[in-house]
Amino acid sequence: MGVEAGAQVARARALVVLRIRSRALAVALLPAAVAVILLAGAFSGRLVGPGWDAARWVLTPVAVLVLLAAAGIALVVARARPAMSPTVPIAEEAAPDLYRMVRDLADRLEVPAPSAIALTPDCDSWLEDRTHPAHGPPPAEEHDDIAGAGKHAHRRHPVAPVLVIGSPFLWWMRVGELRAVLAPVVAGTGPSAHPDIAAARRFVRGLDAAVAVTSAPRRDPVSRAVLAGVGWVARLLLRSCRLHAAELERGVAAAAAERAQAVDYGLRIVAQEQVGLAYAGWDRLLTRVALPAWRMGRWPSRLDAGVVAALTELSRRDRLAEGFASRLGERPACDLLEEPGVVDESASLLAARLFHGGPAGPGPDWSPVDWSEYPEEVVDRRWRIDAARLHRVLDAMGVRPAAGPAAPATSSPTLARVLDHLTAPAGEAPPFPTRTPEPPPPPNDDEDEEDLSGTTPRSANLAAGLSAELAREEAAATPRPSTAASSAASSITVSPAAGSQATPDPLALWDDRALPLFPLQPPRTARELLADHLTAMICCAAMDTAGATPGLDWLDGPTLLHNGERTADLAPKILTLIEEGDPTPLRAWLAELGIRPEKPVRLV
Repeated sequence: MGVEAGAQVARARALVVLRIRSRALAVALLPAAVAVILLAGAFSGRLVGPGWDAARWVLTPVAVLVLLAAAGIALVVARARPAMSPTVPIAEEAAPDLYRMVRDLADRLEVPAPSAIALTPDCDSWLEDRTHPAHGPPPAEEHDDIAGAGKHAHRRHPVAPVLVIGSPFLWWMRVGELRAVLAPVVAGTGPSAHPDIAAARRFVRGLDAAVAVTSAPRRDPVSRAVLAGVGWVARLLLRSCRLHAAELERGVAAAAAERAQAVDYGLRIVAQEQVGLAYAGWDRLLTRVALPAWRMGRWPSRLDAGVVAALTELSRRDRLAEGFASRLGERPACDLLEEPGVVDESASLLAARLFHGGPAGPGPDWSPVDWSEYPEEVVDRRWRIDAARLHRVLDAMGVRPAAGPAAPATSSPTLARVLDHLTAPAGEAPPFPTRTPEPPPPPNDDEDEEDLSGTTPRSANLAAGLSAELAREEAAATPRPSTAASSAASSITVSPAAGSQATPDPLALWDDRALPLFPLQPPRTARELLADHLTAMICCAAMDTAGATPGLDWLDGPTLLHNGERTADLAPKILTLIEEGDPTPLRAWLAELGIRPEKPVRLV
């Protein structure tokens, strides 16, 4: 499908969508038109008689009600705020080279340049229309040349959409690669400037926003009833437009892709490989490295820089990625920003909100952490917190300190206490007491039973206790800031003078009551919680008795270093202990590293 063919398909589908809108308006005006005819006939003396009078008395109120309902629906559709992706807006003063590159790219493609640029903490790029009044004022006149028009072009033509760029692309890709990847995206501004396509998109977005408004929970019975009717009409129109709107977007995408063929086509093939590599490194960094910190109330402030470190490490480990290391000598795309560190910090905070649901800004329980501080501030602290929770549960279960001549006389926490408890005969396992009634331990549903079915009774009992203790801690945690306060800081504008401070936008442009929008992992099962806490206890014992240190692996997250080298994987040995109650493989590993289970460990 060529440029003209794709554009023709998009325009044709846009006309169909507009025709549906016109038909809906005609249906709303039809009772009023009939009522006007009947009233005009009465005044002219042509339509007289009891039957015509009855028709006038019936249709006139119906026409008024239909007009009022149509006006109300049109008002809701027009005023409903379309959804807007949470992003970090980038002012032109903060990235003049980036704006210049996008403007030059648009000139080569012979399309209007985007009206602004924003970053998303994800591996994707797209155009987003933000012309709705709720999205803020139109671009200032001094930036109208960005849209490829004259000084007052925004008065005659639709405002160009905003270009949203994935922040990991800026740090991992080179300037030429980013340009090649953005070419088909920027080319989409051409069809967006067509009046019919723009009008059809506004109509569909308005319907979608109206459905969201009517779906919001409300307590007032009258408003619920009224909005239920509005929602039914909006859904009906949206279903009628759905297929045509999808074909419209396909036509726009086909036209944009075809137009971009003439710009950096050969380089785009190589750049697409970098897109896949960046996505793999970003996903691994979030799930293995960022998530443990987020769970502790810390957020890494340089996530995008971490992507480069993770992918560089991958290029050293994977023979297939060796060729990618040679590109690191070229100019990275983040050099197009005036202050990459400020932008990276803003994108990292937004990523924590989207993927974990953290607060809108730093605070006592939500502070940033630098990569150099990660091993001590996150890894070590996380292990000791988990080890302390494990011993609190053992205390609540009445588990005695480790027996034997080498055991300490005090009740200091030791690894031997945990190992002895999990390897003792199953019949001696004491029940887990519910000493605190609020909140109650999580229910033992079918999923939990299946998860713990392959474990020993003592392991299952300890896992249930850890789940209950963690549930109590989460319930007693400090509540998050109110929706109004967090929404006010949900949109962050980066400027050269911003320093390390984020400026909150007074407009709440996206609803953050459903955070996280993109949860990385489901809640940990009881078996996973037990394995994590055992790992933490073993690592604490290794650090306190064998001189091991906490470390950070860019691809695997927290790791234990012994003599400067990463230790072997503990997971199989811990699973053997949990499932079979056999500590032999684990004790052999402890003896090999010189870890003394009977020695007390330091907790927090």
